[in-house]
Amino acid sequence: MAVIALLAVTLALQPPFTHSVSRVTAAQLPHSWHQGCPVAPRQLRRVRLTYWGFDRRAHTGAAVVNADAVSPIVRVFSRLYSARFPIRRMRPIDAYGGVDERSLAADNTAAFNCRYAVAAGPKRWSVHAFGRAIDVNPVENPYLLNGAVHPHAGKAYLDRRNVRRGMAVRGGALVRAFTAFGWKWGGRWAGSPDYQHFSSTGG
Repeated sequence: MAVIALLAVTLALQPPFTHSVSRVTAAQLPHSWHQGCPVAPRQLRRVRLTYWGFDRRAHTGAAVVNADAVSPIVRVFSRLYSARFPIRRMRPIDAYGGVDERSLAADNTAAFNCRYAVAAGPKRWSVHAFGRAIDVNPVENPYLLNGAVHPHAGKAYLDRRNVRRGMAVRGGALVRAFTAFGWKWGGRWAGSPDYQHFSSTGG
């Protein structure tokens, strides 16, 4: 009974999930957007929302996404917050100079970045360049490509059978939350799984 009472008190003290949405300008995206990108700033939105941290406390983060991705992103992160799924940090990639590897190394969850896909084959825009993809906890969920691990610290999480906090696994809270709203998981890619990557298109 004491354990149940403690859980009830803890839940009561948990701040409610909140979010807000605002427009962005080119000046607010100095490193992640430039002329020639496949979307204009007017098509993007900054979403501020509550997330549950690895320190088991509520935090407020932000992500820049396409206007048509706002609703699913808010609903996904509302579910993750209710499930207390931990997010390391969540900042627009401009905080890292628009450099993808710096954001990944910081275990930062980020969405929009006008860049080409990091993949084999012809050069093409990443789904991130359209604001319709997000990378979640990249250290815990690395991207494997041609034997390279992105980020390097993700090597500690290559054994996906050893499930630890913050990981994206089949049937887990993170994957379920995204797939419930039609977003697809890069962890299912054969040969080059991208465990951190979720997108509305599957690319």
